[in-house]
Amino acid sequence: MNGRDALSIAVLLPDVLGTYSDAGNAVVLAQRARWRGLDADIVPVLADDTPPAGCDIYLLGGGEDTAQVFAVDWLAGHRDVLGAMSGSAVTFAVCAGLQILGTTLIDGSGYSRDGLGLLDLSTAPARARAVGELVSECDVPGVGLLTGFENHRGTTTLGPDARPLGKVCSGIGNGAPHPGGAVDGAVQGDIVATYMHGPALARNPALADHLLWRATGAPFDDADMPDVPDLPALRRTYLAATGRIRATPRAARPGRR
Repeated sequence: MNGRDALSIAVLLPDVLGTYSDAGNAVVLAQRARWRGLDADIVPVLADDTPPAGCDIYLLGGGEDTAQVFAVDWLAGHRDVLGAMSGSAVTFAVCAGLQILGTTLIDGSGYSRDGLGLLDLSTAPARARAVGELVSECDVPGVGLLTGFENHRGTTTLGPDARPLGKVCSGIGNGAPHPGGAVDGAVQGDIVATYMHGPALARNPALADHLLWRATGAPFDDADMPDVPDLPALRRTYLAATGRIRATPRAARPGRR
């Protein structure tokens, strides 16, 4: 935590990469940290701001092609922040955030441009848009099934230095051929990326806790967590929609069979 008493969570360009409310991932991280007795500050960093280079966690969200171009140029102008994102801090990137952190992006007209090069992956246009529920089996031990909503037209190919975040059970994910079957997202060093919206960490609290562990170095005990009774039911609903599990049966109504 860079010697500070509070965990600092920077939301980069929520006014540009904020199409799907992915900034909500910061709220989830901050609250789950506070529930464990750890102070947390959310730092929104808008396009006109100078981004701080000393935060513990950096978040990137989704956006369209023009937003991606702006975000690449903006971040390329803040090399100290890129250094923190690839070194001292934890980074969580969603959809467009995943794509711009790669080495290459090809737009719909076939124009290729450099990404930021923090992830060993490249993205090109897919033949059809991937829209719908996405479920994957997370490769991070103990996290389990991940669920989210995907809406993108990217085909992302991982290079040898990046490994998948999870194996796709339902949906498209990265969309590119991969040994062992379809995958979603990427993990490289302390950068974790996915195509899942939701926000992803609201749907997948175990992944949020994994990011907090990476940022603080401290494992968290769920024994001290408050009971959030709706969360398991919501996760079951999302997973049932894709056929991964059965929905919780409704209680029988009086007088009916």
